[in-house]
Amino acid sequence: MAKSRGNGWWVVALVVAAALVWAITRGSAHQEAGATASPTASATTTSPSPSASATGRSQDDPALFAPEVTRYAHQAGIDPQLLMTILLNESYKPHDPAFQREWLQMKPTASLGIANMHQAAYDQVRQGRSFAARPWTDLIDDPALAIEAAAWYLHDLARELPAHHSAAYTTDELLALGYNAGAGNMRAFAEGVTPGAQSAGYLTTFRSNWPKAAADLRATSG
Repeated sequence: MAKSRGNGWWVVALVVAAALVWAITRGSAHQEAGATASPTASATTTSPSPSASATGRSQDDPALFAPEVTRYAHQAGIDPQLLMTILLNESYKPHDPAFQREWLQMKPTASLGIANMHQAAYDQVRQGRSFAARPWTDLIDDPALAIEAAAWYLHDLARELPAHHSAAYTTDELLALGYNAGAGNMRAFAEGVTPGAQSAGYLTTFRSNWPKAAADLRATSG
């Protein structure tokens, strides 16, 4: 964790507080994973894609990590477009490592990494996987690890879905709702329960980001 820096701390606090207000207005509240992670091993986490400065993109742009999205989605047996759309949904929050460390000081229960994962979800999904020894705080500095963990979390959520679900949602939409609201709520939505305002907003954003995710993946694979 970052430490306070003398008289400059109040400046940092103001910046973080301002970002907090903005993030809360758009944020999501991930719950603990509902499924027990299977003992499937995945590939060793690798370095992220080219830097933001090299591509002219924001460092928070998930498109920078399209190769990692494709790789880990395939390893976890999920749709890469689903994983990329989740990252786009979560890009509302600044993912700068320094910001995240300051934010963690103020809120120890914060979500971390480019995929905004809470510690309880990460600790559950890492069990039996190749990154089992990696602590939750590693998500701050390693976007590839964050993407890998999110891919396997979605894999585990998929195992929680009922065989038949409401025609109002696609399977990927339900998994997105599960990522936002937890496995229990995901199952309820699958059975026809109407999502609350926060989950409904997350789903609307997900549907809006879906075609952008496909375009980002195509741009990288071309």
